[in-house]
Amino acid sequence: MPGSAWTRENLRHALSMFRRGSNPTATVYDSIGEDFAVALAPGWLNLGLWTGDGSDPGEAPVAVRRLVETIARELPPGADVLDVGNGLAEQDPLIADVAGTRSLTAVNITLSQLLAGRQRLAEAGAHAVGADATRLPLRSGSFDGVISVEAAFHFPSRALFFSEAFRVLRPGGVLTMSDIPVARLPRTLGEALAGFTQLRAWGLGTHAVATTGEIVGLALDAGFVDVRAEQVGRRVIGPALRFVRDRLDRDGSSMPRSYELALRLMLRHVELLWRRGMLDYILLRGSKAVANESSKD
Repeated sequence: MPGSAWTRENLRHALSMFRRGSNPTATVYDSIGEDFAVALAPGWLNLGLWTGDGSDPGEAPVAVRRLVETIARELPPGADVLDVGNGLAEQDPLIADVAGTRSLTAVNITLSQLLAGRQRLAEAGAHAVGADATRLPLRSGSFDGVISVEAAFHFPSRALFFSEAFRVLRPGGVLTMSDIPVARLPRTLGEALAGFTQLRAWGLGTHAVATTGEIVGLALDAGFVDVRAEQVGRRVIGPALRFVRDRLDRDGSSMPRSYELALRLMLRHVELLWRRGMLDYILLRGSKAVANESSKD
């Protein structure tokens, strides 16, 4: 839980609601740190893939692992894998185990997260790279698989991320990821306010707003084939919101009152967007076609 006062990183994050800095993602995650009060499990920052409705707190640490396992199972076995936006690296040993990776490279634009995850990166045998997902300092054709868990909406451009993922993959390589699309735009002032505050709170610009169809289209435009997206919001967003609300009701009094109120306001806005059918959650997979050998004749 947060301490008795707001940290310098918290205050910088709050000020970014009015003026975004040059690296808004790092501002957000420097503020969240390693012990984000509403994280589903220590070190994990994804929303989980649930079988229940979120009322069982014992499922939370299982759900966050289940989400990563589900995405990672699409990777080729024994492959060279790139994890883009690896959070606090809790997921990297799991990715290495599920995919049986030959090598694992983890990219993150937030230095504090790379430093916090050093032990887990070492456990996974992963090489850490501090970089922007839209400008990867990696050779073309270096990987058999690219995985990105719940991070693409933070990237400066999904189109550029897909282009970079396609570039660094070898022919036959696989992209597997999760993302948060919108289902529709706001129709009321309340919906617009909730959407705007969430964009600002998470350091996002309007470029992050995209439908499932638009995200799939961007992957296709980058050159990926056999692109498929499965909408699983009811197994992700709904249960995660229930879990976080229950935790705040149970433990909120142990954190600074202003911090608790800020979290409750954020939660209320996300719940409005979810109840009104404005958000969803997708699992997406695509591949880089193998060159047609006959075309070389």
